[in-house]
Amino acid sequence: MAPEVLDAMMPFMTSEYGNPSSIHYLGNTAAAALRNSRKQVADSLGCLPSEITFTSGGTESDNIALMGTMLSSGKKRIVTSAIEHPAVLETCAALRRYGFDVTLLGVDRNGFVDPAELDSVLGDDVCLVSVMAANNVIGTMQNISELAKVTHDHGVLFHTDAVQGYTKMDINVKRDRIDLLSLSGHKIHGPKGIGAVFVRTGVSIGPIMFGGGQESGLRSSTENVPGIVGLGKAAEVAMCTMKTDIQHMTKLRDEIIEDTLSLPGAHLNGPVENRLCNNAHFRFDGVKGTDLILALSRKGIAASTASACSAGSVEPSHVLTAIGLSLEESISALRISLSRYNTEEEVSYLDAVLPSIIRR
Repeated sequence: MAPEVLDAMMPFMTSEYGNPSSIHYLGNTAAAALRNSRKQVADSLGCLPSEITFTSGGTESDNIALMGTMLSSGKKRIVTSAIEHPAVLETCAALRRYGFDVTLLGVDRNGFVDPAELDSVLGDDVCLVSVMAANNVIGTMQNISELAKVTHDHGVLFHTDAVQGYTKMDINVKRDRIDLLSLSGHKIHGPKGIGAVFVRTGVSIGPIMFGGGQESGLRSSTENVPGIVGLGKAAEVAMCTMKTDIQHMTKLRDEIIEDTLSLPGAHLNGPVENRLCNNAHFRFDGVKGTDLILALSRKGIAASTASACSAGSVEPSHVLTAIGLSLEESISALRISLSRYNTEEEVSYLDAVLPSIIRR
């Protein structure tokens, strides 16, 4: 977490412990903090505070956006892409079990959705299109304003999972004509276990869990006040430093990509242009990604791979499969992620240790 975020949260984990639904002085303080945080998040997206609902994270936000909208609609079809986060794809799978139809859009080699293909699959039976702003595996940044325009030309609602792209790309829900948007706190140096969903005024949506009617009835449960305060502060800080943060991370990312691609058998997954500033994703001929992760971890470098290994079998990432990589290519994946706090010295250290690990 950003130090400013922790400082903002601390009082609400100690002395200011009130329930914002209470009418006594402790409750009033908590309620005021929620109003301030709601405005901070709303300001970062260019929307009204009343259009922000706080959740437990990006997964719940996606579930509310998709399930809440589809269950409130008389239409039976949702359209999404093949490279969405499981929070969207698994929700779509659940909707299919409930009797809804799901149309899955393919992507090109770099992970981009073709607006013309989206246009071709839309019809009167479609309630919602959901395409992520930026991909969590290969860093592809979609042209969400163009995709939203195509969607609205058919009178269909547009949702974007912006968990990865929020504060790392220019997003304005009014300008980009976004109807629903999901975000998460821990991706912007806020706490884990907190997120938000933007729902444009006038969108018909219902709750998917029920209780005391908090968050205007859309997300019942006593609010996580420290987490919400942390998310609000993280959004405020990120928007103030976004331009310089993106420049800083882009510079480090490009250095990593240039140096890594100089290694024999190294390939970049995902696009060169329109790529997240903090994402570098590679594959290496004849190398297993999980072996790379463990070797880097022993050197004090925390990286990840897009493959899941279980009981000796390897399942390739659905994202890498969707962009046309073979099983062998998919299991050789390495993802390097950056933040505003990473340094030139850390990049130099990675560049120094990675070649020997690849050779071994």
